[in-house]
Amino acid sequence: MAASTSYHEPLEKLTSTTQDLHRALTSVQEELEAVDWYRQRADSCEDAELREILLHNMREEIEHASMLLEWLRRRDADFAAQFRTYLFSEKPIVEVEEEEAGETTGRPESSERGSLTIGSLKGA
Repeated sequence: MAASTSYHEPLEKLTSTTQDLHRALTSVQEELEAVDWYRQRADSCEDAELREILLHNMREEIEHASMLLEWLRRRDADFAAQFRTYLFSEKPIVEVEEEEAGETTGRPESSERGSLTIGSLKGA
C-alpha cells in the first residue's frame, strides 16, 4: 500500500524526485492545516493557560511548514524562482506579479474609476 493515497499517476511512473516533492508538499499541507486548527482552538478556548499551549503548538507547526518550504526552495528551481519574486517583498503582491510579467498595472486613474482598461493602443 502506498504511503499517500493522493498520487494522481501510477507510482511506478513517478521519479524519486517527484515522489519526494509530493511528500514535502503533502507535509506542508498537513502542517498548515494544523496551524489553522490550533489557531481556531486557541481563539475559542476560555482557559488562558490552554490557549498559550495551543498557540505554542501552532507556532511549532509554522516552524515545520517553513522548514519544508525551504527544503522545496533548495530542491526545485521553479519554487526557488517564485519565492525569490514574492517572499519578503514590500510592494503589493499583485503589483509584484504584474512587474514580473512585464505588465503595467492597468489601474484606471481616479477620474476613470469603474471603467475597464485593456492597455495602450498607441502604436497598434
